[in-house]
Amino acid sequence: MRTSQPEPTAQSRSIISPNDLHRASVRLTLGTSRVLILASLLLASLGPFVWLFKASISTTQDTIRHPYGWFPSGTRWDNLSTAWHQVDVSRYILNSAVMTIGEIAVSLVVTVTLAYALAILRPAWGPIVYGAVLATLFIPVAVAMVPLFMTISDLPLLHTSLVSSYWSVWLPAGANAFNVLIMKRFMDDFPREILEAASVDGAGPLRTLWHVVLPLAKPMVVVEAVLVMMAAWKDYLWPSLALQEPDMQPISVALPRVAENAELSVQMAAMFIALVIPLLVFLVFHRQLLRGASLSGALKG
Repeated sequence: MRTSQPEPTAQSRSIISPNDLHRASVRLTLGTSRVLILASLLLASLGPFVWLFKASISTTQDTIRHPYGWFPSGTRWDNLSTAWHQVDVSRYILNSAVMTIGEIAVSLVVTVTLAYALAILRPAWGPIVYGAVLATLFIPVAVAMVPLFMTISDLPLLHTSLVSSYWSVWLPAGANAFNVLIMKRFMDDFPREILEAASVDGAGPLRTLWHVVLPLAKPMVVVEAVLVMMAAWKDYLWPSLALQEPDMQPISVALPRVAENAELSVQMAAMFIALVIPLLVFLVFHRQLLRGASLSGALKG
């Protein structure tokens, strides 16, 4: 009589079997490999940030002569205050904040409403609009700069110029095909039963959007806001073209001009201040980012 063999489990089909894990040499090699990989990733991600912090509180001569030395001439914490007050980094940071908040607001309004129309309302012309939105992903950014600048220089119908106005960077931020794509894909997984129940209760499209869709999409809205914030904070090319007044330029555009009039240590301090703010935003909202990235699969399941 033949006895049936137990089917192999998923664990026994892994690269390292449970029997191998009982061997001390295998455990030692596996543990050492994990430590080396994690240490390499940590060094690659935090190394430049730590060096920038060291350079921002070091003297210029120390940074030039001993770039990897630990404060041969002592620390210079006043570099941070000099960069903040005397080099007007505070004003450029404020300009970046105004530009970023406006881009987030415009992007969320356009992204959420367009994704809601395409994924929930599903009009007859929806596939055409969705195809046109996706087609813009294949247009290089540099190619789109010329017609976009001509548009803001002489706004159609209004015949006014938006150059050196924050509207010139706020409005184009709303036409981001990638943000529309991920928001639509997220809303595609909404349970239709909830939407139908809202319709039975007499909720119209706007009320359904405000009271049903937005609460469910809150994690993805946070993800969208952080993505727009990161992109706006580091953007250089378009703000340098659209915001030609120096007093309106963000920190990303003003830093090269600061480098011409300040010593190296103050430049490093200004760069460190500009880097800290988006890093703090990421640390504050990293839980919402992880939740938003995983919630789409949970809704679909």
